[in-house]
Amino acid sequence: MMKRTLRHLKKEATEKALAGVAFNLTLEHGLDGFTVEDIVQQVGCSRRTFANYFTCKEEAVALGALSVPNTAELEHLITEIPDHASLLEIMYELVKMQLTSELIGRLHQLVILSRTYPVLEPHYLAAMHRLQTQAQETLLDLSNGQYDEIYTYLLISAIYGTVLPLIEGRLNVLLPGKQIPADSSSEAVPFEQFMETVFDHLRKGF
Repeated sequence: MMKRTLRHLKKEATEKALAGVAFNLTLEHGLDGFTVEDIVQQVGCSRRTFANYFTCKEEAVALGALSVPNTAELEHLITEIPDHASLLEIMYELVKMQLTSELIGRLHQLVILSRTYPVLEPHYLAAMHRLQTQAQETLLDLSNGQYDEIYTYLLISAIYGTVLPLIEGRLNVLLPGKQIPADSSSEAVPFEQFMETVFDHLRKGF
């Protein structure tokens, strides 16, 4: 995997900072309770800088849900994967690294926000596409051309196609950080158990 330049890292940090502030301001004040000016003031940059990264504040809010640091974990993952690891095993480790409890929680919050503010919905879908694309690029890079691209995309689509209804609350799964009330009769499956079940199906070939 190519090492990123300092310039790229700075640009990435600025983008994440702007997006993170936009997301947090939405949680605190609602989408209509702040402006782009409020975002750039908190980050300490100009509106022009904001415009270099985002077309609107809604786009920044959606990307803010993805602003969970994992660069160090990714680098560790890359160095620790055995040479003989299968693509499915690599995907398993990648998903555990990428789909953290914090990220799942933030994406679920974004879903709730998009129901309150429908203008966020296309940006939420774009954020999910970006998350999947990042996983695709990483997996293709880690596989080093050893596997058929069709199999690679099929594997990723199977995982993230299952994660989408999970985040949207359409599966009876207990999301990270959530607790079942003591008086509840819910049989929700814990998130970790859900992911293990998904990969068990993949190992068996569905």
